[in-house]
Amino acid sequence: MNRDVIIALDFKDGATALSFLDKFTDEKPFVKIGMELFYAEGPSIVKAVKERGHKVFLDLKLHDIPNTVKGGMRSLSSLGADIVNVHAAGTIDMMKAALEGVMREDGTRPLVIAVTQLTSTSEERMQKELLINASINDTIVHYAKNAKEAGLDGIVCSPLEAGMVKEAVGKDFLTVTPGVRFADGDIGDQVRVTTPAKAKEIGTDYIVVGRPITKAEDPVAAYRHCMADFAE
Repeated sequence: MNRDVIIALDFKDGATALSFLDKFTDEKPFVKIGMELFYAEGPSIVKAVKERGHKVFLDLKLHDIPNTVKGGMRSLSSLGADIVNVHAAGTIDMMKAALEGVMREDGTRPLVIAVTQLTSTSEERMQKELLINASINDTIVHYAKNAKEAGLDGIVCSPLEAGMVKEAVGKDFLTVTPGVRFADGDIGDQVRVTTPAKAKEIGTDYIVVGRPITKAEDPVAAYRHCMADFAE
């Protein structure tokens, strides 16, 4: 398994994001570009980060009718991202459409993964506010099975569910897991969290780490700490 740490570039603008990446003179970490940064800068930020030699997870969580998602994925795929994602709640047909749209003319494509339940969502909120009466674990496994049936490469889930997803749909099905904090860190607005070492033990493929690295006094040291605990 090729484990990796993905740094979430949750910055307000491109200048701040690129200035942060300037700190990494010896490494080219895998990074995530989410809504805040992409909506502020547009496609140019993906191209700028790729030109610096970083792999990019473009985290925009597409969720719409199948034809719209297919067209959106076609546009995003042209930016050269390495991973893109959709919401699994958009149905199997929508996920299949995403996969069709993401194929490039040369036959290549980024990995396509589906968000199951956000790491800020508790089982109580899911059941009361979303009216999903199954347990959160059963819901995530079911969504993972739908994503695999659609032909996707994996899902986004919390590290706590990665093991059961692997058991249900196979070890080769990727799990990308936010909700990772150092043992002594603040969990912020996330409720289903664990440490890099525990995520490695559970067997997830990629962990997405934001504030514990980006807000650290020494981000490079924090990144190396994370890599040592998880990927090495």
